[in-house]
Amino acid sequence: MELRGERVVLRPLAEADVPRLAEIATEPEVVRWWGEQSAEDLGKKARGEEPDETFFTIFAEGEPAGLIQYYEENERDFRHAGIDVFLSAVFQGRGLGADAVRAVARHLIEDRRHHRLTIDPAADNAYAIRCYEKVGFRRVGVMREYWRAPDGVWRDGLLLDLLAKELT
Repeated sequence: MELRGERVVLRPLAEADVPRLAEIATEPEVVRWWGEQSAEDLGKKARGEEPDETFFTIFAEGEPAGLIQYYEENERDFRHAGIDVFLSAVFQGRGLGADAVRAVARHLIEDRRHHRLTIDPAADNAYAIRCYEKVGFRRVGVMREYWRAPDGVWRDGLLLDLLAKELT
């Protein structure tokens, strides 16, 4: 299934996308927040070896620009979905990340029938937080020492959520 934003196209992650995404994953702006993402790791995702998550390649201007993924919690009383994304530095700062997040959020709300979505960037990733807030995500709170950064230090995360009625 292909998802479309205003300026991006999201296609299921394919093996053919892996070499370019592996290059993007080595960019300092991506490694800082995602750590090492090898071609082997991305290949496993493309082959469906991580069945609890769904992965899409973000295409902008006809070329792979990044990766976006989601997971779903389907326990009836706690049903929701979460999103994560990375974008090449050459595509950042142009609203393409928000466009991709909005496209996935719309899919999760309209097609997958989720009433609430979450996203959890590093608390000091101001760029990502602004992106998510443009889509309508709201700050819930800081999760202390939530994730281990590539430098090995435990860092805080910021939990944001979006109710279906808040999608912009």
